[in-house]
Amino acid sequence: MVILEGGIGNYVNSKGRRFSYFGGNNYLGLANHPAVKNAVIQAVRKYGINFSASRRTSGTATIHLELENELSLFKGKEDTVVFASGYQGNSILLEILKDKYSIVLADQLAHASISAAIPRDVNKMFFNHSDAGHLDYLITHNKISNPLIITDGVFALTGEIAPLDKIFPVVRKHKGLLVVDDAHATGVLGKTGKGTPEHFNLTDAENIYQTETMSKAIGGYGGFISGSRELTQLIREKSTTYQASTALPPPVVAAGIASLKIIHENPGLRIHLLEQADRLREEILLLGFGTTGNGTPVIPLIMSSPERAKKLSLFLEDNRIIVPHLNYPSNREMNILRIAVTASHSDVQIKKLLVNLKKWIKENGKD
Repeated sequence: MVILEGGIGNYVNSKGRRFSYFGGNNYLGLANHPAVKNAVIQAVRKYGINFSASRRTSGTATIHLELENELSLFKGKEDTVVFASGYQGNSILLEILKDKYSIVLADQLAHASISAAIPRDVNKMFFNHSDAGHLDYLITHNKISNPLIITDGVFALTGEIAPLDKIFPVVRKHKGLLVVDDAHATGVLGKTGKGTPEHFNLTDAENIYQTETMSKAIGGYGGFISGSRELTQLIREKSTTYQASTALPPPVVAAGIASLKIIHENPGLRIHLLEQADRLREEILLLGFGTTGNGTPVIPLIMSSPERAKKLSLFLEDNRIIVPHLNYPSNREMNILRIAVTASHSDVQIKKLLVNLKKWIKENGKD
C-alpha cells in the first residue's frame, strides 16, 4: 500500500521520496488542478465543510443544483441527480428500476459494486466476460423475459471496453434494459467524453442507463446519474439510499463544477490522454509484455505469477516509479500491474517507465 504525503498528480511524495506516479484514476489530471483547488477554497469560505443534512430535508444548496445542471449539460440529458459516491449508483438504479425487470444478468468480471447492487430477492446470472453470444444464449435457453443486463463500460483492471455494439442488440432483441457502470469511461470515451454509449454511437438509444462517478476523470468525488426528468425524479422520491444519505459537502460540489468547466474548455485533454496511452501500450507490447484493452488509459501488465508481479512492482518502486500490483475484488484471479496513464504524464516519465521495464526483462526474462 502506498502512503501518500501530499496530493496526487503525475508525481507523488511517499516515504520521504518523490515518485513518478502511474497509479489511481486521475485520468485528466484534475484532482490537483489549481483552478479546482481555488474553487474548493472559495466554497469552504462561503459554505463551510458540510451541510450536515440529507438532500430531502435541508441539505440541498444552490451549488448542488448548479452541479446537477452542469452535469446534465455535459451529458446532454434532461436532468441529473448526484449522491454520495459512485459505488452507490448501481444500488440506487437497480432499486428504483426493480419493477421493470425480472432477473439481472451481469458480466462475469463486473465491478464489486455491481454484484453488491443486485437486490437479494432478485434472481441473477453471470454471462461470460464481454460475450454477447453467451448472454443471448442464457436469455434464450432459460426463456427469460424482462432481463436487466449490467456491465462495466471500461473494466477497471484490464482497460477493456465492453462491446456494447454487440451487447445492446441482444438487449434490444429480448426487450430488456442495459445498465452501464461508466466510472472509468466518463470524461474519457466518446467524441465529447460522454462515455461508452457515445463511443459506440448509442447515446440516444432507449433503455440504456449509465451510472457514473466524479472520482475518476472528473477528478473530484461523488456519484451521479443523468437521464430523463422522470428517471431523476423517481430516484429522488423512491431511492432510500439517496434519501437517507447526507448531501455532498460544498468543497466536493465546487470541485465538480470547476472540473467540468475545465473539461468543457479543454477537449484536447482527453485526446492527448488517449494518444499518450496508445503510444505507451504499443511500446509495452513491443517489449513482450502481455496486456489487454485498447483505446483507454488503463494498461495492465499481465504476469505469470503473483510473485513476479509483486517483484516487478517493487523493482519499479526502487527506481522511483509507482505502478501498483493489485489484489482487487474480482471473479477471476489476475496477476497484474495496473498502469494508469494521465493527461499530465510527460514524455520523459513515459520513457523512464519503458526504460525500466526493458531493464526488468533483461534481468528477469519475459513471462
